[in-house]
Amino acid sequence: MLNSLTSIAPQLMFAASAATLGAALISQYVFGLHPCVLCIYQRWPYVAVMVLCAGALALGRNETARASLLALSGLALLIGMGIAAYHVGVEQHWWAGTAECSADALNTAKTVDQLRAMLETAPVVRCDEVAWSLFGISMAGYNVLVSLGLAAGCLVAAVRTLKDDAA
Repeated sequence: MLNSLTSIAPQLMFAASAATLGAALISQYVFGLHPCVLCIYQRWPYVAVMVLCAGALALGRNETARASLLALSGLALLIGMGIAAYHVGVEQHWWAGTAECSADALNTAKTVDQLRAMLETAPVVRCDEVAWSLFGISMAGYNVLVSLGLAAGCLVAAVRTLKDDAA
C-alpha cells in the first residue's frame, strides 16, 4: 500500500510544475519580462511533467506505471535543469548561446527576403542579458534550483512507490 506522500506525489508535482510555469507566464504577460529562446525551452519540461503526472493520476492504483511516470518526470526536470544551467552559463558569458540567442544568425541571410524573414522571427530578448535577478541569481538560476528540487522529489517518490508496491 502506498504511503500518503507517494500517493499524492503526482498531484504535488503537477501543481508545482503548473505553479512554476504560471509564474513564468505571469512574469511575461503581467510584468513584461519577455522570454528569450532559452527561457522558452526551459518551460517545456514543466509541460511534460504536467502531462506525465496527469497520466499517473489517470492510471489510478497501478503503482508500477505511477513510479515509471514519476521517474520520467524526474528525467524531464533534470533535462530542464540542464537547459537552465546552460542558460546561466550564457548569461554569465561562460560560453556562447545558440544561434537563436543573438543577432549573429542574421549574418547567414543570402537575400533581402531571407533577412526580412529572419528579422520578423528574430527573438526580441537576448539570452546573454539577465532580465531580472534577486540576490544576484537570475530567473534561469532559480530554475536550476527549482528543477533540481522537483526532480529529486519525483525520483524519490518513484523509488518509494516501487518499494511500497514490493512490500
